[in-house]
Amino acid sequence: MRVITGTAKGRRLKSLKGMETRPTMDRTKESLFNIITEWIPGCRFLDLYAGTGAIGIEAISRGAERAVFIEKNPRAVKIISDNLELTGLSGSAEVFCTDADNAVAVLAKRKQQFDIIYMDPPYGRELVQQSIGQVCRSPILRSEGVIIAESSKVDVLPEKIFCFRLFRQQRYGDTMLSFYRMESGAFTRGEGQC
Repeated sequence: MRVITGTAKGRRLKSLKGMETRPTMDRTKESLFNIITEWIPGCRFLDLYAGTGAIGIEAISRGAERAVFIEKNPRAVKIISDNLELTGLSGSAEVFCTDADNAVAVLAKRKQQFDIIYMDPPYGRELVQQSIGQVCRSPILRSEGVIIAESSKVDVLPEKIFCFRLFRQQRYGDTMLSFYRMESGAFTRGEGQC
């Protein structure tokens, strides 16, 4: 697993042994960033269920202003911190050891907002819908922001989840990437009216 391009291009990243995390394959990661490349420079990026941090690190390497990493596994959090040090990108990052729901609440309280939220939860548990619901009820995604959910190809995500509508879906082998935007006029941010 490596950083594909940008300031940390070619740096190898650490990962956890075994199946505690499921790193996004380099081919899928490269395809993802080919799609969102124009959105990255200067953006604020949230990596929910961050695992090794490879996606958020790639975003910073390609010019994201800042990335926040959320991971509840303490061993994975240590790997994320190590990977940020290895790539020299720690100054543009913040890492939280907590679950996604708590993180969304904390980030909202801190008035942090993001242009891109990437989520790659454990497959088969409907955590994408749950986390998108949390985001919908908070002000952490900017009005023109995008949610990108990684899931198994067999976990079919709906066209609409709360106040977000699917606008693109790409399959790479057994992995599906689903892109959501907030429906216009869906609700007033911060009032929780999804």
